[in-house]
Amino acid sequence: MRIGIFTDTYPPFINGVSTSIAMLENALIKLGHEVFIVTVNPEDLHYNFSDDERIIRLPGIPIGIYDYRLTGIYPIKAVSKIKSWNLDIIHSHTEFGVGTFARIMAKQLDIPIVHTYHTMYEDYIHYITKGYFDAPSKKIVEYLTNFYCDKTVNELIVPTKKTYNLFKEKYEYERNIHIVPTGIEVERFYKENNEQEEVNEIRKELGVKKDDFVLLFVGRLAAEKNVTFLIDCQANLVRENPNCKLIIIGDGPDIEFFKKQARKLGIANNVIFTGKIPWDQIHKYYQIPNVFVTASHTETQGLTVLEAMAASIPVVAYDDDAFRDVVVHDLNGYLFKDKKDYRKYIKKIMTDRKVYERLSRQARIQGESHSSKYYAEKILDVYYTALGGRPNNDTPKENKSFFSRMKNVAKRGLNGK
Repeated sequence: MRIGIFTDTYPPFINGVSTSIAMLENALIKLGHEVFIVTVNPEDLHYNFSDDERIIRLPGIPIGIYDYRLTGIYPIKAVSKIKSWNLDIIHSHTEFGVGTFARIMAKQLDIPIVHTYHTMYEDYIHYITKGYFDAPSKKIVEYLTNFYCDKTVNELIVPTKKTYNLFKEKYEYERNIHIVPTGIEVERFYKENNEQEEVNEIRKELGVKKDDFVLLFVGRLAAEKNVTFLIDCQANLVRENPNCKLIIIGDGPDIEFFKKQARKLGIANNVIFTGKIPWDQIHKYYQIPNVFVTASHTETQGLTVLEAMAASIPVVAYDDDAFRDVVVHDLNGYLFKDKKDYRKYIKKIMTDRKVYERLSRQARIQGESHSSKYYAEKILDVYYTALGGRPNNDTPKENKSFFSRMKNVAKRGLNGK
């Protein structure tokens, strides 16, 4: 299958959506499909095309939120190049910018479009409104989301039941919704696949000692991630155990605020800020902690939780729908409702070795169940639905050419040609 992925965020940009798209691209290619990327130029307003990597980068305009860029510029040469790709299906990962371009191209080329909804926009309204007109702004977001996800796509994918409920119960969405939890390249995070010498070097650079009990948070450093909660709780944990350290990986608009908070609480030496870590290095950092922690209320899924579990790290997470499908309380981690719960569960893992080892084993099992291969296969099922089903006598005529082509590819592979 020839698949066009349209997205506003793609490596080298670092965030959960960018990571999931890169993972999906790699997994689809491994399954024998051809993948083409349309995204935003992360550096400037120039159009770039890489024939080897099959990537179009459209002129990107900074929008003032982190280092995000959007585009409303769709060059003729980009349109011509996309037409030459002879795509079977388009998969958009954004409602605006490149997402609009995806819908334009799907209509022009008369091919199905599948859309994945990644972001709970209502939780990010404050970045635009600065606290003014939040209620009407949320209604506008609801209207635009419904329009982009209902009127302009063939099939909709969401990562969790939490997002499904948003569409079904609040937005009253009536069309198909496929719940497909985003996968990860689990093998990268397995302890046996990471060199211990490299991990020890990172520990040394961070000032983490062998007898330290380490908590890890990975994510954007902004208000909606509730990092303040983790730092407040850390002060209490450090009073009882001076060897307890919290590593915070990521960057964002509130990083200086969080650093100041740690200094004010007198725990600056026990809260370690690393800044951004490149995607191809992050798996090494997951080999350091004893527990992964998050107090975020705004996740659609939380890929960092899965990454931690793949590294055999128990998770202590806020009791939210986004985490309940993955974190099974007292099996592979704990779900907390308040600071008292959070501290209780951290102390339990810290002081009871048997509990820690049991949670670690179960975390690894849960992580393994979210492989990128399994994720790509589930996404392919949605593609086939959008195309009219898998090949059979009822396959629409316009889709049979695709299925015939895939059969020929398979035959060539079997014949070694």
